[in-house]
Amino acid sequence: MPQNPNGHSPFVAIAGNIGVGKTTLTKMLVERFGWTAFFEKEVANPYLADFYQDMPAWAFQSQIFFLKERLKDHLQIQAAPAPSVQDRTIYEDAEIFAHNLFERGLMHARDYACYADLYAAISSSLRPPDLFVYLRASTWTLISRIRKRGRDYEQNIDKEYLAQLNLNYERWAKRILDKYQVMIVDTDAYDVHRDKDWLENMIEEIQRRVA
Repeated sequence: MPQNPNGHSPFVAIAGNIGVGKTTLTKMLVERFGWTAFFEKEVANPYLADFYQDMPAWAFQSQIFFLKERLKDHLQIQAAPAPSVQDRTIYEDAEIFAHNLFERGLMHARDYACYADLYAAISSSLRPPDLFVYLRASTWTLISRIRKRGRDYEQNIDKEYLAQLNLNYERWAKRILDKYQVMIVDTDAYDVHRDKDWLENMIEEIQRRVA
C-alpha cells in the first residue's frame, strides 16, 4: 500500500476493551495486507499479575510500564516506511485505563497527576493514527471471551472494572470523533473466527478508509 495523502505510511489503530478481539483482528490484517504489527506487551509487563491482585498498590507502576512501551512502539510506527497496525494505543492507556483507575480511587491522586502530566507532554509530539478501529462489546461478552482465552491473571478481573472501562471507552470514542477518523464496530453478535462475511466487510472497509 502506498503512502496516504498526508505523505506517510498508513497507521491503523485497533482500539477496545480487554477481551474484545483486538489481537485477533490485528493478526488478520497482517495476514491479509502484510502490514507491520505492534502488539500489546501485556504478558511482558512485570507488574500486571500484581496489579490484578492489588490494584491500588500497583496501578501507577503498571500504567507507567504500558506508557513507555506504547511510546516506543508509536515512535517506531511514525518512522516506519511501510503501513502499520497497532493493538491498543498510547491514547487508550492514558485517557481510558489510567483515568479509570484514578476515577475509581485505584490510582492515588499524586501518582495520577504525575502520570497525566507526563502523558500530556508526550502526546503533544505524536502523530495520531490515520484510522482508529474501535471494537465495541458488552461487559458480559467481554467476560465470556476472557474466560475462553484462559489467561490466568485475567480470570479474576472485576466485572465492575470492565463495565467502567466500557463507559470510558464510549466517552472517549465520542470525544475523538471530531478529531480523528474513527470506525466503530459492534462485535457482540459476531465471531471473528466464524462470521466470514462480516469479517470480510470490516477488513475491506478498513482498507478503503486508509487507501
